[in-house]
Amino acid sequence: MRLFKTILNTIPRPILIKASYLVRPIMAFYLKGNKFTDPIDGKSFREFLPYGYETQRPNVLSPSTLSLERHRLLWLYLKSETDFFTADKKVLHFAPEQCFLKRFRALKNLDYTTTDLESPIADVKADICELPFEDNSYDIIFCNHVLEHIPDDTKAMQELYRVLKKGGIGIFQIPQDMSRNKTFEDDSITDKKERAKIFGQYDHVRIYGKDYFDKLRSVGFKVDEVDYTSNLSEEEISKYCLTKGEILPVCYK
Repeated sequence: MRLFKTILNTIPRPILIKASYLVRPIMAFYLKGNKFTDPIDGKSFREFLPYGYETQRPNVLSPSTLSLERHRLLWLYLKSETDFFTADKKVLHFAPEQCFLKRFRALKNLDYTTTDLESPIADVKADICELPFEDNSYDIIFCNHVLEHIPDDTKAMQELYRVLKKGGIGIFQIPQDMSRNKTFEDDSITDKKERAKIFGQYDHVRIYGKDYFDKLRSVGFKVDEVDYTSNLSEEEISKYCLTKGEILPVCYK
């Protein structure tokens, strides 16, 4: 297993992701156990896989769904705290994650649309800063780990607010450094390696701090800073391989 991890850590991320889909059944079988569980499909393993860009995080990538900590946290929240899986909803999903895509599409209660500027699997090709959707269109919007890529995130937030129905809910997860009070940006850093070192990925344009929630509020959203892991036991946090204290930005219009 140590050799397997060493090999994984040397493979570039895009190649690793493509390869993961091809060998996922093999990995899932090899790592089968009962120590950790992916709540998205209920399968259990003796350990999860490592994952990361600049720094590999051990035991975070589910061998079956390829979910990460943030995906499993969102799934648990939706299952326990919302009627997402049962009520009729019109849903817009930006940059749809593979661990969710087929499962959300299969839910007969959802009118489900995916969108992305470049992804070939998205239903609608669209710029988040200039969306082709009417005002007050969607009951639920998912836009997770997208805004850190967008230079004009204020415009993107305004568009998210515009197309969300009154009374609707948006969940807009981002990579966030809670030790920072203020979001950090520096457009003068253009070298990809330097950007990856400073921002975590070469295509990130900022590191969000605690002020992220207030920025969402400034465009009109009511924002609940939900620490859903505080509702779980230490055993559950470990079992599902979650990041303790990760905040879900749950936004209302």
